[in-house]
Amino acid sequence: MDLKFKHLGVAVHDLAQAIQVYRDLFGYQVSSGPFDDPIQQVSVCFLTGGATAHVEIELVAPLGESSPVRGILKSGGGAYHLCYETRDLQSSIAQLREKGCVMVREPVPAVAFEGRHIAWLFTPTRNLLELVERS
Repeated sequence: MDLKFKHLGVAVHDLAQAIQVYRDLFGYQVSSGPFDDPIQQVSVCFLTGGATAHVEIELVAPLGESSPVRGILKSGGGAYHLCYETRDLQSSIAQLREKGCVMVREPVPAVAFEGRHIAWLFTPTRNLLELVERS
């Protein structure tokens, strides 16, 4: 399958506060964002660098009362999804579905990825997986 690891998604209550924590603890810096995405109902930014320079972190905060991230934050937040890039989004979705993954959200354009489409699936072990079209 044509998948390349992109980032680890972390649910947070407040982007500014979380950015400071990741900067102070691990030396991360904001590499892009923040972006408000009304389709996903979240505000996000991406962090890179620091002690774990090879791992990109996406901080995800709710944008409004109906944001799906609010449910994750009720249990404290933290790491909640893995993101992979793919050249062929539809083909990767089909292959993952054949392996037992369940579609959570059909592909939609994402502000944080310059309008490239993303899709959401649950793995058979109920891990949340984000797929994004490779640029």
